[in-house]
Amino acid sequence: MRSFSSCAAPCPRLFPRSFSHLAWANLAAQSAEQLSLAAVPLVAVLALGAGPGEIGFLAAVQTLPFLLVSLPMGLLADRMSRRRLMVWAEGLRAVSLLALLGMVLSSTLGIGGLAVLGFLGAVGTVGFSVAAPALVPALVPRDALARANGRLELARSAAFTAGPALAGALVAWAGASSAFVLAAVLSVAAVGLLLRLNEAPRPAAPSRHPLRDVHDGARFVWQHAFLRPMLMTGAVFNISWFVLQAGYVPYAVRVLGLGAQAVGFTLAMYGAGMVVGALLTSRVTARLPFGRAIQVGPAVAVAAAATMAATLVVPTASLAALSFFLFGAGPMVWVITSTTLRQSVTASAMLGRVSAVFLTVNAGARPVGAALGGLVGALWGEPACLLLALAGFVLQAAIIFGSRIARLQRLPVPAA
Repeated sequence: MRSFSSCAAPCPRLFPRSFSHLAWANLAAQSAEQLSLAAVPLVAVLALGAGPGEIGFLAAVQTLPFLLVSLPMGLLADRMSRRRLMVWAEGLRAVSLLALLGMVLSSTLGIGGLAVLGFLGAVGTVGFSVAAPALVPALVPRDALARANGRLELARSAAFTAGPALAGALVAWAGASSAFVLAAVLSVAAVGLLLRLNEAPRPAAPSRHPLRDVHDGARFVWQHAFLRPMLMTGAVFNISWFVLQAGYVPYAVRVLGLGAQAVGFTLAMYGAGMVVGALLTSRVTARLPFGRAIQVGPAVAVAAAATMAATLVVPTASLAALSFFLFGAGPMVWVITSTTLRQSVTASAMLGRVSAVFLTVNAGARPVGAALGGLVGALWGEPACLLLALAGFVLQAAIIFGSRIARLQRLPVPAA
């Protein structure tokens, strides 16, 4: 199998200028998103005295667009220029951030305004998230897809790791406005980079009823021998992950005896693992048959959940930190390799809808996992959440190990 790591850094042959514009725009957009996601609850608490109810409300509103508009955005991504959709989506986020900045500077900040603007910004995130993976195969050669996806995910990992810490520092040192200024500048920069990107024209999509197009995308995913098990694996993973998240912090405080700083350190290891996973994926895909490379993420997730469950016997912060590191590293390999396979087996005309189906199902699984974790924790305690999560991670690995994906030696022939 041809190596995906033929040069140590992105090289012109593998990454054309248009993809470089996309990669830098992605870094700017992801950083803007993480800055704002971290700054909004901080500002709500410090400036408005918001409590858990208000913070939970803001978080719920910001996740709604992933359920409500992912499929329509996927349809748009297949019917119009994907670059144009990303420009409009990121532009919407930039406008929402500038409006947030205006509210802070004019002292008109309120929970309602934060919710509305957070919702609009999240709509922009959905549009960007659906269109970007659909655009990548048009910008790079097929044998560079894994490296290209790895570079995009590395940017997301870096933003995920650094964004919250940077937002906290800016709010503490220079006030709330500084965090929104930087986020808005980064978002506008992303729009500028996207405008410089050249996208090859695609044939006009046939005029059909939108619901029929959405149905065709969902049916294609469900009937495909590779896409269906990936969709099911992702759904079970997200449910299990949010079951674990629901119980971890109270478990860490009450059972492991960790203070706020130690809990924060263990959670930060997740971001560190994401960065390591993104850096290692090209080596994994170069050394393993592609089907085995896809299995790495689910297998490591089982090891991570087992490590967390081991704290029931050996209650130490180091085991919890190792668990979160593995949760970041292994599933990042999964994200990159599964996205690459999805791009390879899906026709260009359907990539937006297929990406949207995955985004919708994964987003829908998260509140299910959070509610299930809350219920199990309330009835049987936080340790039960850890054991239930472990069972879920074993199930998601079993799904992918039992699928036809396990026999893939290399990427399939691209879809027409």
